[in-house]
Amino acid sequence: MHKVKRIFITALLSSIIFVTNFFVPPPISYLLIAVQAVILALATLFVGKAGATYVGLVGGVLSGLSRPAFGPFTFVFTFLYGVLVDLFFAVFKASPKEGVVKRNRVILAMACSTAIIGFVSYYTVAVYSKIIEVTPTELTPMMSILVIFVGTGSGIAAGYAAAYLWNKYLKSIPL
Repeated sequence: MHKVKRIFITALLSSIIFVTNFFVPPPISYLLIAVQAVILALATLFVGKAGATYVGLVGGVLSGLSRPAFGPFTFVFTFLYGVLVDLFFAVFKASPKEGVVKRNRVILAMACSTAIIGFVSYYTVAVYSKIIEVTPTELTPMMSILVIFVGTGSGIAAGYAAAYLWNKYLKSIPL
């Protein structure tokens, strides 16, 4: 893929992440993690190696600037999420072969990366920074399980959506 096309796709997908973070107020925007997950999965499929990392980097900068109070957290977690998506796509070999992706591998990659980023962001923001009054030794098991469950469910839904969109509509787009 040409460098200009790669930059265009990265900018387009990053701007979608920015729009969902900017125009939808927290905490509702945090429930839209599935939208961000689909975008990052498609970034890896379109751009290839490190596609989600590029989109996470640019989307994290834009989103971090739009929320100055939580800017560093927003940037780090969006960027880290992109890195995790690329990492799990490589681990589970979920890249397209002959234009088609294996749905279950994409679902597994997105479920793992979303569960990890959900738990890490919850622990960092709620427990470590003490925004919620919980000491690290009192890491609420029920809340932790809920965060992992919702993160995994969102990742499964996003992985399915990304694989479906790619196999049905996007694989034939000439780039």
